[in-house]
Amino acid sequence: MPKIEANGIQLYYELHGPEAGDVLVLSNGILMSTASWAYQTPVISRHYRLLLYDCRGMWQSDHPPGPYSMDLHADDLAALMDGLGIERAHIGGISYGGEVSMAFALRHPERTRSLIVSSVVSQVDPLLYGWMESWIAAAKALDPELFFKVTYPLNFAESWIASNRAVLEDARQRYHLLDYRSQLELLLSFSRIQLTEELHRITAPTLVIVGECDLLKPRKYAEIIAREIPGAEFAVVPHAGHAVLWERPGLFNSLILGFLAKQRGS
Repeated sequence: MPKIEANGIQLYYELHGPEAGDVLVLSNGILMSTASWAYQTPVISRHYRLLLYDCRGMWQSDHPPGPYSMDLHADDLAALMDGLGIERAHIGGISYGGEVSMAFALRHPERTRSLIVSSVVSQVDPLLYGWMESWIAAAKALDPELFFKVTYPLNFAESWIASNRAVLEDARQRYHLLDYRSQLELLLSFSRIQLTEELHRITAPTLVIVGECDLLKPRKYAEIIAREIPGAEFAVVPHAGHAVLWERPGLFNSLILGFLAKQRGS
C-alpha cells in the first residue's frame, strides 16, 4: 500500500498506466475510495498515467483532526504531486473530489493542464444545506445504519436503485468501516464551500459533467459552474443520478477521454 508524506500527513495513492503518459488525477467523492474508480481505471489507464488517492480523512490516508477545507485538500494534492515528481496534470474528480479539483485549479493554475468535474457545486444553497444537516447529524451520532439510510437515496437515480439492491447491500456493509469523526470533518468542509465568485479566474480548459437525475447536486449547480468558468464545456448524462461514474460508466469514460484528446500538447 504506497503512501507518501504530503503537507504533513501520509496520503495513500495509486499510479496506473504508462509511466511516460500524460497524468490524470482523479479525486474521490466523500464516500468513495480509490477502488470506487473500478469502471474507469482499466479504461483510462490504457491512455494516461492515472493517479488515484484518498484525500485526508478518507480510508487509507491519515485522518488528522479538523478542520478540513477545500484549500487544504488542494494543497495536499499539490504536495502529493511534488512527492511523486509530477509538475503538471489534468485534474479531475467527482462530487467532493470535483470541488477539491476546482480549488486546486484556483490555487495552483500553473499545475492544472485541464479540469474535469462531475456532480459538483460551487455553493451550497438552502435545500442542499438541509440535506447536509441530516448527513452531519447521522455522522455525529456515529450510526452507520442511519448514515446509510440518509445518504443512499440521494446518491443514485431511482432506476439504478431499483436494479442494484445487491450492490447497495454491499455498500451498507462498508458504511460500518467508515471513520465517522473524519466523515464529519469532510461534511463540514463541504458545507462551507463558496467558490462561485472565484470561478472566473480558472483558465484551464474545463469539462463539467452532471447526471440528468442528480437529486443531491442537480443540474442548476453544474450550469452555474459552466457559465462562470470561461469556455467551459458542459455535458448532461441521461438517466444518471449523482454517482454517474457507476450508473453510466461507458458514457462517463467517453466524455473524459474525448475531452482529454482535445488537450494534447496543452
